[in-house]
Amino acid sequence: QVQLVESGGGLVQPGGSLRLSCAASGFTFSSSVMTWVRQAPGKGLEWVSDINSGGGMTWYADSVKGRSTISRDNAKNTLYLQMNSLKPEDTAVYYCAKKLEGFYSGSYYFEVYDYWGQGTQVTVSS
Repeated sequence: QVQLVESGGGLVQPGGSLRLSCAASGFTFSSSVMTWVRQAPGKGLEWVSDINSGGGMTWYADSVKGRSTISRDNAKNTLYLQMNSLKPEDTAVYYCAKKLEGFYSGSYYFEVYDYWGQGTQVTVSS
């Protein structure tokens, strides 16, 4: 059974840091592109970051680039997101997802995820 379990969220002051983790099981994690997405209160889903199967290539949304680092430990089947210099607008539920594919359609790029976790809440507030 495929399972993705996020952890590491919580309440943090603006400018603080958090390290999110995602424990994966039930599929070949080491051959899978992994993704972090988030959903802020009252907002839709926002893509945050991707990492390729080997961990050598990463991609970031402009909103977090320079403040966040995605990484993975394939031996532990675990995905991470280190977030620094956190802002109130980073407040969201953060989800770990397995990327099935990505493609361009018209003016847009789409990603398709076949598995999601339950999410971990990140709240940035003073």
